[in-house]
Parts: sequence; C-alpha cells; structure tokens
Amino acid sequence: MAFKDYFSTQSTGYAQYRPQYPPALFAWLASLSPTQQRVWDCATGNGQAATALSAHFEQVIASDASLAQLRQAPAHANLHYVCCNAEQVPLGNVSLDLITVAQAAHWFDLPRFYPEVERLLRPAGVLAIWCYGLFHINPAIDAIIQHYYEDTLGAYWPAERHHIEQAYAYLPFPYTQMQTPAFNLQVKWDQSQVMGYLATWSATQLCIKTSGKDPLPGLQAELAGHWGDPEQVHRVEWPLHLKVGRKP
Repeated sequence: MAFKDYFSTQSTGYAQYRPQYPPALFAWLASLSPTQQRVWDCATGNGQAATALSAHFEQVIASDASLAQLRQAPAHANLHYVCCNAEQVPLGNVSLDLITVAQAAHWFDLPRFYPEVERLLRPAGVLAIWCYGLFHINPAIDAIIQHYYEDTLGAYWPAERHHIEQAYAYLPFPYTQMQTPAFNLQVKWDQSQVMGYLATWSATQLCIKTSGKDPLPGLQAELAGHWGDPEQVHRVEWPLHLKVGRKP
C-alpha cells in the first residue's frame, strides 16, 4: 500500500500552527506502561507527541514516512527519528512499552500495522491511538467553520477523513479498550493563527491546487464580523478521542 502523503507540502505550517497535546495525556500513558524504557511514536509528523513523550521515557523512537515532516521535528538527546512506513518499522521484536499514534491511524493499512504492533510490544505493553476533529470557539464562529469544512471543502477531503468525523468509533482496534480520561487540546489564538491552522488542512491545500482559488480570504472576511479585533485572542478547544488497550 502506497504512502498517502497529504502533509509534506505544508510541513512548515504544521510545525508552526498545530496545537500541542496536553501534558497530562503523556503522563497518564507513561503511568500505564509496564516500564518507561522505550516508546514508539508512529507517524510522528513534526514530532509533537514524541517530544512530549521524551520527558517520560528513556528512549523515544519517532517515525514518519514524510522526510519533509521529520525535518521540522525538534532534536532531543533521547529522541530518535526514523523515516519509514507505519506498517514496517526497523525495530526489534518485543522491544516497546508503548506505541502511540496521534491523528494518523486512519491513514494506515491496519491489517498490516496491527501485526507490527503485536510483534513489537512487550507483554502488557500499551497501544494508544487518538484523533481530534473540528475545534470549538463559540457558536457563531463554530457554525462558519463547520460550513467551510463541509460545504467549501467537502469534495476535497479524502475518504479516510470519515474516521475522524466518527471520533474513531468504528476504526478497528486489536485490544480490549480501556476507559480513558477526558483530554482536550487548548490554545489561545488570534485570528491570524486560526487562519494559519486552517491553511494546514490537506483539503484546503487540495482545493487551492485543484480549483486555482484560495478559499481562505473569503472565510477570513466572513469570520471578521464575529471575531472582533483580529488581534484579540479566543480560547480554541479540540476534544481528543482515544482508543487505548494493553497487549495480553
């Protein structure tokens, strides 16, 4: 199965505008792991989750099939980057305490990926995958973003996006799922930062490439009547949807 690269072209924007995950998420995952020796962050992108995991584990392996994304990732002494597909990673058998996949499992060939998970995890090791969908600011702005997502960009989203819309509810998972705490991503952004984030959406980029028209200036004008001063910051929240399970 070929790697579907929707993100390399906007890798710099990803590094600048993607929100950070809550630190409590990684502390909780580390507490579940049989030891805190070695974790693999698969499809790491620009290394957000991997960087956070490096505070809790002796060694973090972070892989991505996009070299452009990895070039935007920060360096840490105990963090090692590998360019490879999710379904075939050059790591030894039974060598990992934890495997994490942030906002990426819906792209994988899961019948090939999950045997790799089983091969790599130690007994009682943990697999954690998660996603987040649309953000929330206030009802008026949320309605505008929903219209942009569904109507302006609807034809440009890849089919796999429906797993995000369903909060991973029907995405196959190989282990019995644990009860998970509620986690949210939260940032305080002005209007330009929100627009920068929307520019990283793969559907936005495909719309520009395919139609030759940039939909963002029109969206920005529509938001202006509800935002207030463009430099005013609003709290932006994304609920996280997790699937976490332990290898028997």
